[in-house]
Amino acid sequence: MTAAGDANPLGRYLRARRALVQPDEAWDQGNRRVPGLRREEVAFLAGISSDYYNRLEQGRDRNPSEQVLRSIARALRLDEEATTYLLEIATRKSPRRKRPRRPEQVGDGLRTLIDSWPLTPAYIHGTYMDVLAANSLAIALSPFNAPGHNGILAAFLEPEMRELHQDWEDMTARVVPYLRSVAGADIDDPRLVEIVGELSLRSERFRTLWARQDVKHKTTGTSLLRHPEAGPLELHYEKLLVPGTGGQTLVTYHAQPGSASEERLRLLASMHAPDHVGGTRPAGDQTVTPGHAMP
Repeated sequence: MTAAGDANPLGRYLRARRALVQPDEAWDQGNRRVPGLRREEVAFLAGISSDYYNRLEQGRDRNPSEQVLRSIARALRLDEEATTYLLEIATRKSPRRKRPRRPEQVGDGLRTLIDSWPLTPAYIHGTYMDVLAANSLAIALSPFNAPGHNGILAAFLEPEMRELHQDWEDMTARVVPYLRSVAGADIDDPRLVEIVGELSLRSERFRTLWARQDVKHKTTGTSLLRHPEAGPLELHYEKLLVPGTGGQTLVTYHAQPGSASEERLRLLASMHAPDHVGGTRPAGDQTVTPGHAMP
C-alpha cells in the first residue's frame, strides 16, 4: 500500500472510487460480489463502451481524453477536487529519476511573525507535513508541533495524539485526503513514499483511509482537544499556503473570543511563555531533509 511501485495509478483510483459509489434503484441489487458499481455500469453512465473502460482500469489504454475523464468523473460522482486529481494522474508523464530535494527552510521574517503571536498557536510545515518552525504556544499545545516531527506520522503513530484529539477519528479522516491533495500526481516523491510506506506498515486505519483515494484540501475547520494542562479546548484552525515556497503551509489556531477555550488557551500561554523574544528560535532553526526519517 505504498505511494510508489504502482504502474497504473489511474486504474487503482478508478477501482477505489467505483467501489464507493452506492448503486441506486435503477441497477440490479442482487448477486453483487463487490461493493459499488460494476465496470459496465460506470461505462454506461459515462457514455463509453465497457471494453474501453476496462482497458482504462487495467492500464491498457493510458491516453483518455479530458472529455472521457470528465464523463467518468460524473459517473463516479466525484466532486471538483477529486475530478482535478483524476485529470492529474491520468495525464502524468512517466516518472523520471528525481534529484534529492533541498532541505526546506523557513525565512527569518516568517519565524519572527509567528513568534510575535503570544495567543495564537502557529507552526509551518513543508509539502508532506514535516514541521519546519513553530512558536512556543504551538509546542505547548502539542510537542509534536515542534520542528523535527511530521504531522501525519504523529497523528497515526503517537498514542499521545489520540489522547489529545477528542475528535481523533474525524481528524485522521481529514488528514489523509489532505496529504493526497498536496501530493497530487507526484506519487513517486521519495519523501511521500517514505511516509506512506511507514504508515501502511504500522497503522491499519491509515491503510484503510489511504485505500479510499479520497482527495480533499480542507484548509479550515475546528479541532476538539483535551489538553493535559489546559483541559478541553475548541480551536479553529486555518491553513495558509506560503507563496514562493513550493508547498510550505502556515497553520494557525484560535479560540472564539470570550469563550472558555480562549481563557484556557490564555492560561496555557502564560504557563509556557518564552523567556525572551524569539525564544523558540533554537528549536525552530532546524531544517528538514526530505527522505530522512523524523525523530
